Amino acid sequence: MIDSVALSAGQANNPADMQSREFSWSDADFDRVQKLIYQRAGISLHNGKHAMVYSRLSRRLRETGHKSFNEYLSWLESSEGPEWQEFINALTTNLTSFFRENHHFKIFHDHLMANRQKSKWHVWCCAASTGEEPYSILMTAMDALGAHPNLSLVASDIDSKVLATAADGVYRVENLKNITDAQFKEFFLRGKGSNAGMVRVKSDLQKLVEFKIVNLVRDSWPFQDLFDVVFCRNVMIYFDGPTQRKVLERIHRVMSPGGLLFVGHAENFSESRDLFVLKGKTVYERT
Repeated sequence: MIDSVALSAGQANNPADMQSREFSWSDADFDRVQKLIYQRAGISLHNGKHAMVYSRLSRRLRETGHKSFNEYLSWLESSEGPEWQEFINALTTNLTSFFRENHHFKIFHDHLMANRQKSKWHVWCCAASTGEEPYSILMTAMDALGAHPNLSLVASDIDSKVLATAADGVYRVENLKNITDAQFKEFFLRGKGSNAGMVRVKSDLQKLVEFKIVNLVRDSWPFQDLFDVVFCRNVMIYFDGPTQRKVLERIHRVMSPGGLLFVGHAENFSESRDLFVLKGKTVYERT
């Protein structure tokens, strides 16, 4: 998801700032980036993102050896090569933590407990970031359903780099502030020697999740089974209204009737009651 740096376009392009830049940077360059990231990822970059976009994409110019944004963007548009993934990675920022918005996990836990007779649960976390959210989902499932839950989890993101971190399952100890002592003991291994201060998610947890790169607005979604639960939190706020509706329709098609959709605290889909009805605090049920 997009970073929250908030500079106005005017602030970003004042003369003193422009003189200190390594590459020339114009409103036309920014407009072009806006259009490309919207086409590729559905993300609406507002005009206050000049400084963030310049900083992030300057790294790509250095990496690829281009001397100007015009040259880089023209090269990017000329092919369907791997740089498109790097372009998307550069313009997304992933802010997450274990058991973030914890009330959702309590609701999820109660939902699993109330339907323990279900033969198989299919769950999708569609903004997995660096893995804290999908592992929180799995810890909740194991608490509700036992050490060997009848549950499969697909964890996806548009950013390939954060997904690699998620698959590794290695974190700094200080990032586990929402993890209880009991959870730490059950689900994590503490690093020693050169790995002191780090922890690794235990294999029992990792084997229950499949990580995939999925673009919510462009890809053909690679799913076989309908999902009973979808976590799509703090993603839609970066889409405009038409894109939100398009993604909601796609999510609706891959969910079972009565399935639960968990969204972010700032997201409201009351205008899509034909697809989802509100069931609790930022929790919706598929109609």
